[in-house]
Amino acid sequence: MSATTSDRVLHVGGASPYDVVVGADLAGRLPAILGEEVQRVALLCAGELVEHAQPVLDALREEYDVLVLGLPEGERAKTASVANDCWEALGEAGFTRSDAVVTFGGGATTDLGGFVAASWLRGVRVVHVPTTLLAMVDAAVGGKTGINTGAGKNLVGAFHEPAGVLCDLRLLESLPREELVAGLGEVVKCGFIADPEILRLVETTDPAALTPGSEVLRELVERAIAVKIDIVVADLRETGGTEGHPGREALNYGHTLAHGIERAEDYAIRHGEAVAIGCVYVAELARAAGILAPEVADRHHTAFARVGLPTTYGGGDFDELLATMAVDKKARGSQLRFVVLEDIGRPVVLAGPSEQDLRAAYDVVTGGRS
Repeated sequence: MSATTSDRVLHVGGASPYDVVVGADLAGRLPAILGEEVQRVALLCAGELVEHAQPVLDALREEYDVLVLGLPEGERAKTASVANDCWEALGEAGFTRSDAVVTFGGGATTDLGGFVAASWLRGVRVVHVPTTLLAMVDAAVGGKTGINTGAGKNLVGAFHEPAGVLCDLRLLESLPREELVAGLGEVVKCGFIADPEILRLVETTDPAALTPGSEVLRELVERAIAVKIDIVVADLRETGGTEGHPGREALNYGHTLAHGIERAEDYAIRHGEAVAIGCVYVAELARAAGILAPEVADRHHTAFARVGLPTTYGGGDFDELLATMAVDKKARGSQLRFVVLEDIGRPVVLAGPSEQDLRAAYDVVTGGRS
């Protein structure tokens, strides 16, 4: 399939620049991104998506020897065991440093595939073809890769920027509605941390009109990707921003509790749903700490709920969640750190909040069931 004139190219600058293309029928762009030196390509794809991957396979097979590696669905792919299976397969197939990996799937596939590419021979080219809204606006852009351990989510990984990202909006047409809605969790988050226009679009658009072929969904996708690009280029390795801005950590808004909930629910809850709850939680935490105005905290409840995302949680044990949050990547020593807002578009780090405020915020999202 060939690219269309309506494709939008968003450039990611920095030491390893690449392009994120948003459009339709983008498989034909793969050979140009991968380059002529590549001889073998490993296509990492969750088993249930193989049928949808056919255009990608066809485009790759015209130019390269292709090894298809099927992955488990969802977070079950993000384990050391699955990564090891991929490494063994690459070794048996004779993959060299000039060969490449292409991922085709959701965020878990992108995370796992990116990590395999980052670690094989200390780094080979990888191109991401995300198939979910969540992966398009989050996992596929920015070069973070990772797998889960028993201690928590994404605790093992590497920074490894892709050679390119192809966000083919036509792939969203087969996405279940609940998965599309879950992806909006990361989109709305981007509105709160950096782009108020995202919030305006969400709050003024009939949620039923947010469909894969709609212009408003496309604009939301492009705006959310642009937010991530701007933040990542300024702070690729999450070493910190300038003038009080938390840098790349801002992208983790809502994620500290979200990751705890995901682990508590054995990843049965969708990531975007957990992020929505996590964002409401940190808004309430900032309200309790006297940092965020009540009307902005309230707006978190209404914006996420408007698109069909949860803003309350049935309630895991708070002390267990607190222990999980203590090993979150943003923690420093024994001190919990949360990205919170002073206002829309003004993220800051709140270090060492009081237990009283932590519990008060949790009581809001659980209806007092902590």
